[in-house]
Amino acid sequence: MKTLINYFILLLFIQISMTVQAQNQANYDESKVPALVLPDPFVSEKGMLINNLADWEKIRRPEIFHLFESVVYGILPKNFDAISFEKVNEKENPYPDLAELEEVNITVSRNGKSHTMRINLFLPKDKKGPFPVILLINYQPTYPDGSLVDEAFWPVSELLKRGYATASFHAETVAPDNNETYKNGIINTLYPEQIGMPNGMKAYGAWGWGSMRAMDYFEQHPQIDSKKSILVGHSRTGKAALWTSANDPRWAITYANESGCGGAALSRRKYGETVEAINNRFPYWFADNFKKYNGKEETLPIDQHMLPGLIAPRAIYYSSAKGDQWADPKGEFLGIKLGSRVYSEIYGKKIEFPSEFETLKSPIHQESVGYHIREGEHNLTWEDWSHFLEFVGKNLK
Repeated sequence: MKTLINYFILLLFIQISMTVQAQNQANYDESKVPALVLPDPFVSEKGMLINNLADWEKIRRPEIFHLFESVVYGILPKNFDAISFEKVNEKENPYPDLAELEEVNITVSRNGKSHTMRINLFLPKDKKGPFPVILLINYQPTYPDGSLVDEAFWPVSELLKRGYATASFHAETVAPDNNETYKNGIINTLYPEQIGMPNGMKAYGAWGWGSMRAMDYFEQHPQIDSKKSILVGHSRTGKAALWTSANDPRWAITYANESGCGGAALSRRKYGETVEAINNRFPYWFADNFKKYNGKEETLPIDQHMLPGLIAPRAIYYSSAKGDQWADPKGEFLGIKLGSRVYSEIYGKKIEFPSEFETLKSPIHQESVGYHIREGEHNLTWEDWSHFLEFVGKNLK
């Protein structure tokens, strides 16, 4: 046992050392950011100008989706044979005065095999439903002390008081966040044909799949208004939330907090974490095809400013932290600012972003599109939640 513990300590030390080394070598100098020449979301692969809703939805959106699926995130499979829901009673409700707790095993079968994931759902106790629901994709491992909630990360009590149902699942219950074991969930069990495919499902697709199964449960729940569903992810699961919503139109609002490279931030800026850095550290997150662009971001056929258009016209929200330069706050801001053009030019939303990132003084809460940046480091804080909930109040209809 002692040898095993020492082994895991060594692995942790190596990962921390690699992270520090990568961050020390990263570019944090705006003067060294390459001139941005970005793919045009409004020009089709055949050179056709896209300027109306019909051409966007029939021609350009499918092209952009296919490119993200092929060269960035990989496939998110949607087929299975059966799904069932079972309520269990294993944990003590941490909010007996505020909420009803439902611990739910979701079992999915395909080709004679099955996989079970767990979600924890809290329903307001002193209010009348059906309730809007906020789902958090939790990248943190299952809490060793058996806790269901880390209030600093997932403010369940405050969400309940404001009239939201809220749920979470740990990403590791569908795909462990580990290069050696990420297949030991739905990939090996339900979708083994994806293994080895250059655009096959990796961890992000698996975490998105888990979010979609949670939504399946919400849709049949009499106390949930699934039309008012909100998907939230921080950092790595912020990236997963964006890809999930691009695949699944059932989410009314999608929130990616400090999602950085491969999420909100423009890859071509090569600022902070780069495509090569993220693929080297986390080769199991993205499709294998994404590795072809290590150090060659300028050759990508898409960039992250094209991702919000896959979610439009549904609402989308990004946020950054000034002390999180690794995630490239300016690149995140540009990702949503440029991405919002689909909302305004195709869907007719009224959107105005400040011309300069450096002059930003307060949160931007537009019609269906929002952004804020705060002081501090990489984290999902109550300040982030409070700004986001203000946006939700204006946009959840």
